[in-house]
Amino acid sequence: MMMKSAFVLITLAMLAGTSNLAIAQTSDGVLTVATIGELPTLDAMQTPTDIVLTVDQHIFETLYTYDAQWKSVPLLAAAMPKISDDGLTYRIPLREGVKFHDGSDFDSKDVVASLKRWMNVNSKGKQVATIVDSLTVDGDHAVIIKLKSRYAPLLATLSQSSIILPSEKVADTLTDFIGTGPYMLKERKPDQYTQLVRFDGYRSPEGEPNNYAGKREAVAKEIRFVPVPDANTRVEGLISGQFDFADSLPVSAYERIEKSGNAKPVIFKDAGWVSLNMNMKQGLLVKKPLRQAVQAALNSSDMMLAAFNDQRFFSVDGAFFPKGSFWHTDAGVVRYGEGDPDTAAKLLKDAGYDGTPLRLLTSRQYEFHYKIGEVAKAYLEAAGFKVDMQVVDWATLTTRRADPKEWDIFITHSNFPGDPTTINTITDSYPGWYVSDQKTKAVSAYMDATSDDAKQKAWEGIQTVIYDDAPLYKVGNFNALSGISASISGYTPTYWPHFWNVSPKK
Repeated sequence: MMMKSAFVLITLAMLAGTSNLAIAQTSDGVLTVATIGELPTLDAMQTPTDIVLTVDQHIFETLYTYDAQWKSVPLLAAAMPKISDDGLTYRIPLREGVKFHDGSDFDSKDVVASLKRWMNVNSKGKQVATIVDSLTVDGDHAVIIKLKSRYAPLLATLSQSSIILPSEKVADTLTDFIGTGPYMLKERKPDQYTQLVRFDGYRSPEGEPNNYAGKREAVAKEIRFVPVPDANTRVEGLISGQFDFADSLPVSAYERIEKSGNAKPVIFKDAGWVSLNMNMKQGLLVKKPLRQAVQAALNSSDMMLAAFNDQRFFSVDGAFFPKGSFWHTDAGVVRYGEGDPDTAAKLLKDAGYDGTPLRLLTSRQYEFHYKIGEVAKAYLEAAGFKVDMQVVDWATLTTRRADPKEWDIFITHSNFPGDPTTINTITDSYPGWYVSDQKTKAVSAYMDATSDDAKQKAWEGIQTVIYDDAPLYKVGNFNALSGISASISGYTPTYWPHFWNVSPKK
């Protein structure tokens, strides 16, 4: 899973004034960034994990990217696509004058070669490949994608990991990591660092910075990503000045960073959401009224407070996308809030619940999963369920949840994706096996949509159906903590932290 997203970007300690990009100057400084671990690869098509995308976005670019509402907007594309009346043909114009790090010109042949590789090796790309009829060049500065059927998520899927490479460098296994981004790869030493340096030939898109969209300036001469798997070591390195930025820090470190004087804590709002996913294929929760009883019984506020211990780090909202998102809506939200044991008990009685234990699967490797599980167990028992809470390591949980005989509910967390149909639960084959006629109809209506208004209306229908079918219970949204040197300016929090437009310490 992709394990982060956000729609409202904040920092509790306002970072030493965002730099004015109109007068920003390039610097000979270096930014040292402590990441959660070693990169498995620099090939985002093969492994589009958070840590890979964090580094890769400085080297490579995609045709489209996400703005602050997580709508897809042009990056290497010159404009939004022209879509035929039947919704099956997309003509995408390309920016001119863009160069790769090797000095070659970016053109339509590079896009076609790169997207064909993406459709062959990437999981999302393979999904797109099933509905693509043809992908062709239209002169040097446009490509045409013809679809077999309408596919509303197309631009969203083209906004992540479908990196554009020089056509001459496209191969099954990449050996040359050459992109069009503001930084280029200089050296990578596994378990030590990945060193990027400014690409002086970079051509930035226009517009004010807006999440990943708008102007990108390589202010720092160099960015060095250092793998630091231990979170406490990242905290100590940030406070001591060894690191300019430290990602994914424990929330317990907030006050220490704030009081250090050398660094400032950064809260990234709505980094993800937590859910209790229910088994619709086999066992107790095959019955919809029992799944709805689970919804009615739970108290989201108490679960999130137990998990995060501080209201700065979570919010409670039944909508599947947070406020500020293009996709936020309250449509269909029912049986969500502070727990209603009477309603839950009635649903249990009407469904003929016979006292069979509800198997609740969680893990302590994500401590907040475990704490949510403890509170959920108490509320479910208060409503009349018998609960068998099984605590296992995460690897065992992911193995066990693949077997419908082994569980009734498992706890997990996800990021907020750029497109609603990429929410894991909507996929028929995701553990939980959410299959229903009304879901199929609602998703089909979304896939047929071509305008933003039509997509929003269709998504409202999907969310309404999800609450009625009750394949899961959304607990709440959580925020993420990172930290930055007090002498750094221009940093704006984003889901995948990026360091263009950031001025290093002098």
